[in-house]
Amino acid sequence: MALKQFLQFKLSQKLSPQQIQLMKLIQLPTQAFEQRLKQELEENPALDTGKDTESKETLDEFDNSSDDYDDNDTIDAEDINVDEYLSDDEIPEYRTQASNYSADDEDKQVPYASGTTFTQHLVNQLNTFRLNELEEEIASFLVGSVDDSGYIRRSLSDITDDLAFTQNVYTNEEEIEKVLKIVQQLDPPGVAARDLQECLSIQLHRKPKSPDVELASLIIDKAFEQFTKKHYKKLMQKFNIDESQLRDAIEEIERLNPKPGGSYAGNNRIVEHIVPDFAIKIVEGELELTLNGRNAPELHVSREYNNMLKGYKNSKNKSKAQKDAVLFIKQKLDAAKWFIEAVKQRQQTLFVTMSAIMNYQKEYFLSGDERKLRPMILKDIADEIDMDVSTISRVANSKYVDTPYGTKLIKEFFSESMTNDQGEEVSTREIKKILETVIEEENKKKPLTDDALSKILKEKGYPIARRTVAKYREQLDIPVARLRKKI
Repeated sequence: MALKQFLQFKLSQKLSPQQIQLMKLIQLPTQAFEQRLKQELEENPALDTGKDTESKETLDEFDNSSDDYDDNDTIDAEDINVDEYLSDDEIPEYRTQASNYSADDEDKQVPYASGTTFTQHLVNQLNTFRLNELEEEIASFLVGSVDDSGYIRRSLSDITDDLAFTQNVYTNEEEIEKVLKIVQQLDPPGVAARDLQECLSIQLHRKPKSPDVELASLIIDKAFEQFTKKHYKKLMQKFNIDESQLRDAIEEIERLNPKPGGSYAGNNRIVEHIVPDFAIKIVEGELELTLNGRNAPELHVSREYNNMLKGYKNSKNKSKAQKDAVLFIKQKLDAAKWFIEAVKQRQQTLFVTMSAIMNYQKEYFLSGDERKLRPMILKDIADEIDMDVSTISRVANSKYVDTPYGTKLIKEFFSESMTNDQGEEVSTREIKKILETVIEEENKKKPLTDDALSKILKEKGYPIARRTVAKYREQLDIPVARLRKKI
């Protein structure tokens, strides 16, 4: 076998570490960006934030040509132009740009959860019952097994085994069942149920007695499957009742809480607070876009580091220790300069991208009518502002905008298109809104099947197949016709 030697030219494009970091910054929503900013401030002592009222000594320009370096490169302290880092002729441009960034001072307050946890709320109630030592241990374990929705999802046999292995409490399922009935007397009603049927049954049995409540209890206890499948005729035959009686009983059931744990106001579960990254307002008939001010921090280089460089520059006899120190300072200053520039680029990218989206969907933002949302894909915006599709995706997938019609996830404004019977391109979002409206206005005693919905949409000028109607209905989280039936 002969070995051949040949030349091959290959063109490839690689992102620099700085570009990768910038892409990551762009992807971050406001709250995550604040955390990233905090991390950078902690890791780089050369970077400072806030108004520097005592001095204008900052780094004005970011010269990529002279500042690119690798950690493995050998840098001579004598080669560093200290004056580049000490220019103080003016404040950097990024701090003087009048911008569409709102102050949002009130948004900087971070809410803290306080109060009694849901579990502690239940434990406190146990003190009102007279329990022996074994019952107390079982009751405490059961309360600890209640999930955020208020249910105990584990079987009694599993709980029996866990008590033995983890608590050295040896008991049986009958004893646990007895204590469980006590725990199920706690508030909120329905807590510690093992399934939805038991949860609703507990709540009904604790309500004041009335014919409607008693009938509702019978339906849940004796005919739960028929109730969930809305077999109303079978229920009327089974309990020998008329439609009016059944309707009153169902109304009682509909007033119950299927997730009793969620109703406890003091529940200390972590709640994700959505902080809008943008705000759109209508001012004198025109749209006005602002970027949340928390995305535009005032950053500058630490005066202390500038003073260190001044000291090095003015020093007549530069020791080796001083030269080592100035190399360290240069690295930190370069990192600070890059981060300040990256934050500036992030601000510009976010604002330009959202401006393009706002203008593209101008009719929607002026009216709030979702039927006026134009078909829009990532490439449409990318072509509009001459950016990469991946950049638009990073902005759209993780950012929220506060509009006159509520806070919206930006990616919700993107949708595919289809052609109506007149040959016009319409947004699939528009079709879903019309489908939703048709279902809302249907006769709930005889809900429309997917076939019927497909025919109605065709009559309105949208030729959509039944399977497509079913897909859109599922995306809208709307059940099939049988489960939408009411009496």
